[in-house]
Amino acid sequence: MGTARPPVLALDIGGTKLAVGVVTGDGAVHGLLIEPTVRDDGPEVVISRLMDLARRSLTAAVQEGLEQTPVAIGISCGGPLDAAAGILLCPPHLPGWIDIPIVEIASQSLNLPAYLENDATAAALAEFRYGRGRGTNTMLYLTVSTGIGGGAVINGQLHRGAAGNGGEFGHVTVHFDGRKCTCTRRGCLEAYASGTAIAEQAAEEIAAGATSSLEQLAIAKITAADVSRAALAGDEVAATVWNRATTALGSAITDLVNVFEPDLVVLGGGVTRSGAQLLEPVQRAVATGAMGPAARVSRVELAELGDVVGVVGGGAIAHEQIKEPAGA
Repeated sequence: MGTARPPVLALDIGGTKLAVGVVTGDGAVHGLLIEPTVRDDGPEVVISRLMDLARRSLTAAVQEGLEQTPVAIGISCGGPLDAAAGILLCPPHLPGWIDIPIVEIASQSLNLPAYLENDATAAALAEFRYGRGRGTNTMLYLTVSTGIGGGAVINGQLHRGAAGNGGEFGHVTVHFDGRKCTCTRRGCLEAYASGTAIAEQAAEEIAAGATSSLEQLAIAKITAADVSRAALAGDEVAATVWNRATTALGSAITDLVNVFEPDLVVLGGGVTRSGAQLLEPVQRAVATGAMGPAARVSRVELAELGDVVGVVGGGAIAHEQIKEPAGA
């Protein structure tokens, strides 16, 4: 797992942005380029733009002084997907992308072997290898963003599940028969603690007649960041919604800690930009609610890799698939 690993090209396909870079064996990103996805253009146009972005990234990496040529491509994208077949099945953040053979397209376009993985699973591996999880043995990762995804590394090995889609921590039930989730079930963690759900709950409270400083915003424009700031400033409605979210997150993570007893739980994603306001309630919940030894050994910390985690994750997936050089 050393720096002798050859560089790889990493593609991160998001609903709002495309990010591409060359990832070296130490997890560093070279030739990083980011552009809007403009998903309304449709898959053919967006993928063509992505391939062009990849070629420009390779050129930029060389201009930065990178001498080795990438030997593979790692692709990170939200699911559902079939990683083994290299196909994007029907990711909801990319409407109209049905059964897209993204691995075949990338391999043919860029003349390199390519590998696909769920973005949260790839991010988990990135944080384990190059971020907050360095030196751990068992680590859980949750991305708390528009939705809530996750991934697990157990005894040093990435957990994928029997069908390759394990780690859906956002769909742990925290409130039986509670809020409707996007997955069609009720009471999922994602329905309470995702950025989307936090904003929706604040808007629902205001629409029901609650008085809040958030009323000055158009209901459709309220974000989780707005709720976080208003809660910190003492707004009662925002505080209620925020506390509900952190309580749900703390409860779910406590359950996961009891099941896996990990060395570390890493929290990433846009909602975690609130820092201690999110982290400290979750840490307290785990410290008081986890069973026996788990409460002592399982730490909860914020992710380290920030906005490049998707690219680093794609690189980590490619590095996992290619053979390590002797002595690496």
